Amino acid sequence: MKDIDYSLYLVTDNKNEKEFLEIIEESIKGGVNLVQLREKTLDTKNFFNLALKVKKICSNYNIPLIINDRVDIAIAIDADGVHVGQDDMPCTVVRKMIGKNKIVGVSTSTVEESIKAEKDGADYIGSGAVFNTSTKDDAPSITKNELKKVVESVSIPTIAIGGITQENIKEFKGTKIKGISVVSAIMNSDNPKLSAEKLKDEFNKL
Repeated sequence: MKDIDYSLYLVTDNKNEKEFLEIIEESIKGGVNLVQLREKTLDTKNFFNLALKVKKICSNYNIPLIINDRVDIAIAIDADGVHVGQDDMPCTVVRKMIGKNKIVGVSTSTVEESIKAEKDGADYIGSGAVFNTSTKDDAPSITKNELKKVVESVSIPTIAIGGITQENIKEFKGTKIKGISVVSAIMNSDNPKLSAEKLKDEFNKL
């Protein structure tokens, strides 16, 4: 599972369940390589049930499913990994809980946080927010130059996060990021498959 293509990483946002599941499947058809299920408001039972449905879709296409924050849900559904932020459970603890063969990602916004994440056992880091984002108002920001320094400071893949659109991907040229993480650019699209295709195409031009 560790030989992962991080180029187009979808992080989910709240939707009507039927539409939600359709968006995930269509985006995978369009080129999404990983899916992170991020649910900050669902109770445990509903999160668990939704995670099982998303896992079924991801498994059908051999796409890794990452659970945001909730290690218990990840273990319960045997997800492919967990993603945590700076205020969530420590990466070292997550690694012990889910084992060495699962994926662990950590959100960072500084070189210091990135180096620590790698040292603590992270497989990748999500660094940002690079652009203003409406999906996470409290996200710390990072400049392109700082992002480049983050990439150079670690040997694990760096994924850019925060406000990424088809139009601004070209600004990552020269940063050597391994992928882009998107929410609204796909979740709010009228055509998730086409949006994923265009995002992937722009990233591949870097």
